[in-house]
Amino acid sequence: MRLPIALLVSVVVVLAATGPVFAADYPDRPVKLVVPFAPAGPTDVMARLIAQKLSDRFKQQFYVENHAGAGGNIGMSMVAKAAPDGYTILVASSSFVVNPSLYAHNPYDPYKDFAPVTRAAATPNVLVVHDSIPAKSVTELIALLTKEPGKYTIANPGIGTTPQLAAELFKLSFKLDAASVPFQGAGPAMQSAVAGHTPIAFSALPPAAPLVQAGKLRALAVTSVKRSAALPHVPTMTEAGVPGQESETMQGIFVPAGTPRAVIKQLHDAIVGVMALPDVQAKCAQLGFDVVADSPEDFSIYIKKEVEKWARVIKDAKIQQIQ
Repeated sequence: MRLPIALLVSVVVVLAATGPVFAADYPDRPVKLVVPFAPAGPTDVMARLIAQKLSDRFKQQFYVENHAGAGGNIGMSMVAKAAPDGYTILVASSSFVVNPSLYAHNPYDPYKDFAPVTRAAATPNVLVVHDSIPAKSVTELIALLTKEPGKYTIANPGIGTTPQLAAELFKLSFKLDAASVPFQGAGPAMQSAVAGHTPIAFSALPPAAPLVQAGKLRALAVTSVKRSAALPHVPTMTEAGVPGQESETMQGIFVPAGTPRAVIKQLHDAIVGVMALPDVQAKCAQLGFDVVADSPEDFSIYIKKEVEKWARVIKDAKIQQIQ
């Protein structure tokens, strides 16, 4: 049965009015930012910085809750199941794009369960060596590892971290025989590298940069497209003659799938504004992060690319899935 024209017009008018009113009223109560890791880590620090600035901007409380465990899966799956109303936000690292391939039964779908808002910031990984390693460049290190297979070990902060996967990508690309040694976090990995026990290491930039600046480790290259402001003298992998080695630890903002577009736009615009603030940019630089603040569309493309990239590395490196 066809509806009368007048009734159809009235329905359209009501629907058209509802969206903007919803967006204009958002937020009208406190908003929770879920960090799927323990307090005091880079993602937690970033989330609290953004939460405070959003509270100031919206004149409404944005607060952080930490739900750590299972490589971030506990917190991420919690947000995936939350109401899609903009009042539960996920602040995630690159485990978001790694875990779907690393875990045999991952509890969330990175495409179906979330709506990307923005990649707020990102930090590259860095390849560092102990002073006992004679190589002064990446190509010299490749030559050393090729000449003496099985002799050296490469430290990383843990299974499934992007530094570990960056090391595996590096080894796969050049058919290198060097054992990867995962630690329980970046701190122990860097301590082992400084002591020379595992004289080569891949690390996220924030824990490694102070050691490089203090002369305790030598940085051969960063894995970003451009040089990092934290270590401007260190070349990128491409500049060092080994392209195709890009990897990073992102700080991504997500909401549950089905969140109204108007709310996503408000959040995106506000976070982009926050990331442009001089004090926020200074804090990001201090932490070793570069501000990105891309669009939801560009962030979606990035997620797909990263999920597929690390799935290939996990498969080719024969990294055993976590059950």
